Amino acid sequence: MPSSTLTVEQPGALALVEDLGRPGFAHLGVSSSGALDRGALALANRLVGNPAGAAALEVVMGGFRARFDAETWFAVAGAWGDLRLDGRRIAPYTAARALPGSVLELGIASRGVRYVLAVRGGLDVPPVLGSRSRDTLAGLGPAPVQAGDALPIGAQPAASVPLLDQEAAFPPPEGPVTLALLPGPRTDWFTDAAHAGLFDGGWRLSEQADRIGARLLGAPLERLVAGELPSEATVPGSVQVAGDGLPTILLADRPVTGGYPVIAVVAASSLDALAQVRPGQAVRFRHA
Repeated sequence: MPSSTLTVEQPGALALVEDLGRPGFAHLGVSSSGALDRGALALANRLVGNPAGAAALEVVMGGFRARFDAETWFAVAGAWGDLRLDGRRIAPYTAARALPGSVLELGIASRGVRYVLAVRGGLDVPPVLGSRSRDTLAGLGPAPVQAGDALPIGAQPAASVPLLDQEAAFPPPEGPVTLALLPGPRTDWFTDAAHAGLFDGGWRLSEQADRIGARLLGAPLERLVAGELPSEATVPGSVQVAGDGLPTILLADRPVTGGYPVIAVVAASSLDALAQVRPGQAVRFRHA
Protein backbone atom coordinates (compact mmCIF):
# COMPACT_ATOMS: atom_id res chain seq x y z
CA MET A 1 0.00 0.00 0.00
CA PRO A 2 1.31 3.49 -0.80
CA SER A 3 2.06 5.73 2.14
CA SER A 4 -0.11 8.43 0.61
CA THR A 5 -1.90 9.33 -2.61
CA LEU A 6 -2.69 12.29 -4.78
CA THR A 7 -6.27 12.09 -6.04
CA VAL A 8 -6.89 13.97 -9.27
CA GLU A 9 -10.26 15.71 -9.34
CA GLN A 10 -9.78 17.53 -12.66
CA PRO A 11 -6.90 16.65 -15.01
CA GLY A 12 -7.23 19.61 -17.38
CA ALA A 13 -6.43 19.18 -21.07
CA LEU A 14 -3.78 16.51 -20.48
CA ALA A 15 -1.91 15.26 -17.44
CA LEU A 16 0.75 12.56 -17.79
CA VAL A 17 3.16 10.86 -15.42
CA GLU A 18 6.70 11.45 -16.70
CA ASP A 19 10.23 10.88 -15.45
CA LEU A 20 13.53 10.96 -17.37
CA GLY A 21 12.24 8.36 -19.83
CA ARG A 22 13.47 5.02 -21.11
CA PRO A 23 16.58 5.54 -23.26
CA GLY A 24 18.31 2.53 -24.80
CA PHE A 25 15.33 0.79 -26.40
CA ALA A 26 15.38 2.27 -29.90
CA HIS A 27 16.29 -1.17 -31.28
CA LEU A 28 12.87 -2.29 -30.04
CA GLY A 29 11.14 0.67 -31.66
CA VAL A 30 10.69 2.44 -28.31
CA SER A 31 11.59 6.10 -28.09
CA SER A 32 13.18 7.78 -25.09
CA SER A 33 9.98 9.60 -24.04
CA GLY A 34 10.13 11.26 -20.58
CA ALA A 35 9.41 14.83 -19.46
CA LEU A 36 9.67 17.36 -22.29
CA ASP A 37 10.97 20.08 -19.95
CA ARG A 38 13.62 18.05 -18.19
CA GLY A 39 15.05 21.08 -16.43
CA ALA A 40 11.65 21.77 -14.85
CA LEU A 41 11.41 18.13 -13.76
CA ALA A 42 14.85 18.27 -12.13
CA LEU A 43 14.11 21.60 -10.45
CA ALA A 44 10.71 20.57 -9.07
CA ASN A 45 12.20 17.35 -7.73
CA ARG A 46 15.17 19.13 -6.17
CA LEU A 47 12.85 21.55 -4.40
CA VAL A 48 11.18 18.68 -2.53
CA GLY A 49 14.34 16.63 -1.93
CA ASN A 50 13.70 13.98 -4.61
CA PRO A 51 16.25 12.50 -7.03
CA ALA A 52 16.24 14.52 -10.26
CA GLY A 53 14.44 11.83 -12.24
CA ALA A 54 11.63 10.96 -9.84
CA ALA A 55 8.28 10.59 -11.59
CA ALA A 56 6.10 13.69 -11.58
CA LEU A 57 3.03 15.01 -13.38
CA GLU A 58 3.35 16.93 -16.64
CA VAL A 59 0.20 19.07 -16.87
CA VAL A 60 -0.51 20.75 -20.21
CA MET A 61 -1.85 24.32 -19.95
CA GLY A 62 -3.41 23.88 -16.47
CA GLY A 63 -7.06 23.61 -15.50
CA PHE A 64 -5.87 20.94 -13.05
CA ARG A 65 -7.11 20.18 -9.54
CA ALA A 66 -6.03 17.45 -7.11
CA ARG A 67 -6.40 16.56 -3.42
CA PHE A 68 -3.73 15.27 -1.03
CA ASP A 69 -4.77 12.58 1.42
CA ALA A 70 -1.80 13.08 3.72
CA GLU A 71 0.71 15.78 4.60
CA THR A 72 2.86 16.15 1.46
CA TRP A 73 5.55 18.51 0.23
CA PHE A 74 5.22 19.47 -3.42
CA ALA A 75 6.62 21.96 -5.96
CA VAL A 76 5.48 23.25 -9.35
CA ALA A 77 7.94 24.33 -12.08
CA GLY A 78 7.90 24.83 -15.84
CA ALA A 79 4.87 26.82 -17.02
CA TRP A 80 3.78 29.92 -15.12
CA GLY A 81 0.23 30.57 -13.95
CA ASP A 82 -2.12 30.97 -11.01
CA LEU A 83 -1.31 28.28 -8.41
CA ARG A 84 -3.56 27.86 -5.40
CA LEU A 85 -3.56 25.60 -2.36
CA ASP A 86 -6.90 25.52 -0.57
CA GLY A 87 -7.81 28.68 -2.45
CA ARG A 88 -4.74 30.65 -1.38
CA ARG A 89 -2.21 31.71 -3.98
CA ILE A 90 1.19 30.01 -3.69
CA ALA A 91 4.51 30.71 -5.42
CA PRO A 92 5.84 28.69 -8.33
CA TYR A 93 9.29 27.13 -8.16
CA THR A 94 8.99 26.86 -4.38
CA ALA A 95 8.41 23.89 -2.10
CA ALA A 96 5.06 24.03 -0.29
CA ARG A 97 3.43 21.75 2.27
CA ALA A 98 -0.07 20.38 1.80
CA LEU A 99 -2.09 19.06 4.73
CA PRO A 100 -4.43 16.05 4.58
CA GLY A 101 -7.41 17.04 2.45
CA SER A 102 -5.66 20.06 0.91
CA VAL A 103 -6.66 20.86 -2.67
CA LEU A 104 -4.10 22.09 -5.21
CA GLU A 105 -5.19 23.97 -8.33
CA LEU A 106 -3.03 24.81 -11.35
CA GLY A 107 -4.72 27.63 -13.27
CA ILE A 108 -4.51 28.16 -17.00
CA ALA A 109 -0.87 28.86 -17.82
CA SER A 110 -0.10 32.47 -18.73
CA ARG A 111 3.52 31.65 -19.72
CA GLY A 112 4.72 28.41 -21.21
CA VAL A 113 2.73 25.25 -21.81
CA ARG A 114 3.73 22.49 -19.43
CA TYR A 115 3.61 22.56 -15.64
CA VAL A 116 5.66 19.95 -13.79
CA LEU A 117 4.18 18.97 -10.42
CA ALA A 118 6.56 17.00 -8.21
CA VAL A 119 5.55 15.47 -4.89
CA ARG A 120 8.04 14.43 -2.23
CA GLY A 121 8.64 10.70 -2.72
CA GLY A 122 7.71 10.80 -6.41
CA LEU A 123 4.73 9.18 -8.10
CA ASP A 124 5.07 5.46 -7.50
CA VAL A 125 3.18 4.05 -10.50
CA PRO A 126 4.43 0.73 -11.95
CA PRO A 127 7.42 1.18 -14.29
CA VAL A 128 7.45 -0.18 -17.86
CA LEU A 129 10.89 -0.94 -19.36
CA GLY A 130 12.45 0.83 -16.42
CA SER A 131 10.48 4.06 -16.68
CA ARG A 132 7.21 5.48 -15.31
CA SER A 133 6.82 7.78 -18.31
CA ARG A 134 3.86 7.81 -20.64
CA ASP A 135 4.87 7.42 -24.29
CA THR A 136 1.93 8.87 -26.19
CA LEU A 137 2.97 7.42 -29.56
CA ALA A 138 3.71 3.86 -28.44
CA GLY A 139 1.04 3.78 -25.75
CA LEU A 140 3.56 2.64 -23.13
CA GLY A 141 3.49 3.57 -19.48
CA PRO A 142 0.64 4.84 -17.32
CA ALA A 143 -2.47 6.02 -19.14
CA PRO A 144 -3.27 9.73 -19.22
CA VAL A 145 -4.57 10.77 -15.81
CA GLN A 146 -8.34 10.87 -15.44
CA ALA A 147 -10.60 12.48 -12.86
CA GLY A 148 -10.80 10.19 -9.85
CA ASP A 149 -7.39 8.60 -10.34
CA ALA A 150 -5.52 8.12 -7.04
CA LEU A 151 -1.81 8.33 -7.80
CA PRO A 152 0.41 6.55 -5.27
CA ILE A 153 3.25 8.56 -3.75
CA GLY A 154 6.52 6.80 -2.99
CA ALA A 155 8.49 6.54 0.20
CA GLN A 156 10.10 9.64 1.64
CA PRO A 157 13.59 10.21 0.19
CA ALA A 158 16.63 10.40 2.41
CA ALA A 159 17.34 14.02 1.44
CA SER A 160 15.47 16.69 3.34
CA VAL A 161 13.42 19.48 1.77
CA PRO A 162 15.98 22.23 1.07
CA LEU A 163 15.51 25.39 3.08
CA LEU A 164 16.52 27.56 0.13
CA ASP A 165 17.18 26.87 -3.54
CA GLN A 166 20.06 28.93 -4.87
CA GLU A 167 19.13 28.83 -8.53
CA ALA A 168 17.12 31.79 -9.80
CA ALA A 169 14.01 30.67 -11.65
CA PHE A 170 12.28 32.69 -14.35
CA PRO A 171 9.00 32.12 -16.18
CA PRO A 172 9.07 31.04 -19.82
CA PRO A 173 9.36 34.07 -22.16
CA GLU A 174 6.34 35.65 -23.82
CA GLY A 175 8.27 36.86 -26.87
CA PRO A 176 10.34 35.03 -29.47
CA VAL A 177 12.20 31.95 -28.30
CA THR A 178 15.66 31.35 -29.76
CA LEU A 179 16.80 27.75 -30.20
CA ALA A 180 20.32 26.51 -30.97
CA LEU A 181 20.68 24.33 -34.06
CA LEU A 182 23.29 21.74 -34.99
CA PRO A 183 23.75 20.50 -38.57
CA GLY A 184 21.50 17.59 -39.48
CA PRO A 185 22.47 14.41 -41.37
CA ARG A 186 20.81 15.62 -44.59
CA THR A 187 21.87 19.23 -44.84
CA ASP A 188 23.08 18.53 -48.40
CA TRP A 189 19.50 17.81 -49.47
CA PHE A 190 18.61 21.51 -49.22
CA THR A 191 19.47 24.62 -51.19
CA ASP A 192 21.58 27.46 -49.86
CA ALA A 193 18.42 29.55 -49.77
CA ALA A 194 16.78 26.95 -47.52
CA HIS A 195 19.70 27.04 -45.10
CA ALA A 196 19.58 30.82 -45.01
CA GLY A 197 15.81 30.77 -44.60
CA LEU A 198 16.02 28.38 -41.69
CA PHE A 199 18.04 30.89 -39.69
CA ASP A 200 16.62 34.11 -41.10
CA GLY A 201 12.98 33.11 -41.47
CA GLY A 202 10.20 34.18 -39.16
CA TRP A 203 8.91 30.91 -37.74
CA ARG A 204 5.93 30.36 -35.50
CA LEU A 205 4.81 27.25 -33.66
CA SER A 206 1.65 25.85 -35.23
CA GLU A 207 -1.33 24.31 -33.45
CA GLN A 208 0.08 20.92 -34.53
CA ALA A 209 2.35 20.50 -31.54
CA ASP A 210 2.37 17.69 -29.00
CA ARG A 211 4.86 15.35 -27.34
CA ILE A 212 5.66 13.67 -30.68
CA GLY A 213 6.59 16.74 -32.69
CA ALA A 214 6.15 20.48 -33.12
CA ARG A 215 5.32 21.76 -36.59
CA LEU A 216 6.46 25.25 -37.57
CA LEU A 217 4.83 27.78 -39.87
CA GLY A 218 6.87 29.99 -42.21
CA ALA A 219 8.33 30.13 -45.70
CA PRO A 220 8.84 26.60 -47.10
CA LEU A 221 12.41 25.30 -47.29
CA GLU A 222 13.47 24.31 -50.79
CA ARG A 223 14.99 20.88 -51.32
CA LEU A 224 17.95 20.30 -53.62
CA VAL A 225 17.32 16.54 -53.78
CA ALA A 226 13.78 15.58 -54.70
CA GLY A 227 14.05 11.80 -54.31
CA GLU A 228 12.64 9.64 -51.56
CA LEU A 229 14.65 8.92 -48.45
CA PRO A 230 14.74 5.51 -46.71
CA SER A 231 13.78 5.70 -43.05
CA GLU A 232 16.62 6.81 -40.80
CA ALA A 233 17.08 6.94 -37.05
CA THR A 234 15.89 10.11 -35.34
CA VAL A 235 16.89 11.83 -32.13
CA PRO A 236 14.97 14.37 -30.02
CA GLY A 237 15.24 17.75 -31.72
CA SER A 238 15.51 16.39 -35.28
CA VAL A 239 14.18 19.02 -37.69
CA GLN A 240 12.47 17.05 -40.41
CA VAL A 241 11.24 18.81 -43.53
CA ALA A 242 8.11 17.33 -45.10
CA GLY A 243 7.19 17.48 -48.76
CA ASP A 244 5.51 20.88 -48.36
CA GLY A 245 8.82 22.36 -47.17
CA LEU A 246 7.69 23.10 -43.60
CA PRO A 247 9.79 21.78 -40.72
CA THR A 248 8.64 19.63 -37.82
CA ILE A 249 10.82 19.27 -34.75
CA LEU A 250 10.62 15.75 -33.33
CA LEU A 251 10.32 15.49 -29.57
CA ALA A 252 10.54 12.85 -26.82
CA ASP A 253 7.68 10.61 -28.05
CA ARG A 254 8.86 10.71 -31.67
CA PRO A 255 9.08 7.64 -33.91
CA VAL A 256 12.57 6.15 -33.72
CA THR A 257 12.90 6.35 -37.51
CA GLY A 258 11.61 8.85 -40.04
CA GLY A 259 11.49 9.20 -43.79
CA TYR A 260 11.85 12.96 -44.24
CA PRO A 261 15.30 14.55 -44.52
CA VAL A 262 16.62 16.13 -41.32
CA ILE A 263 18.15 19.51 -42.15
CA ALA A 264 19.21 20.29 -38.57
CA VAL A 265 18.90 19.16 -34.96
CA VAL A 266 17.86 21.36 -32.05
CA ALA A 267 20.63 21.23 -29.46
CA ALA A 268 19.78 19.36 -26.27
CA SER A 269 20.34 22.60 -24.34
CA SER A 270 17.37 24.19 -26.17
CA LEU A 271 14.83 21.37 -25.86
CA ASP A 272 13.47 22.55 -22.50
CA ALA A 273 12.77 26.00 -23.96
CA LEU A 274 11.09 24.42 -26.96
CA ALA A 275 8.84 22.40 -24.63
CA GLN A 276 7.37 25.64 -23.28
CA VAL A 277 6.69 27.41 -26.62
CA ARG A 278 3.00 28.15 -27.11
CA PRO A 279 1.14 27.80 -30.43
CA GLY A 280 1.52 31.03 -32.37
CA GLN A 281 4.66 32.07 -30.49
CA ALA A 282 7.66 33.13 -32.59
CA VAL A 283 10.67 30.81 -32.88
CA ARG A 284 14.13 31.82 -34.06
CA PHE A 285 17.19 29.71 -34.71
CA ARG A 286 20.88 30.35 -34.15
CA HIS A 287 23.93 28.27 -34.85
CA ALA A 288 24.92 26.17 -31.84
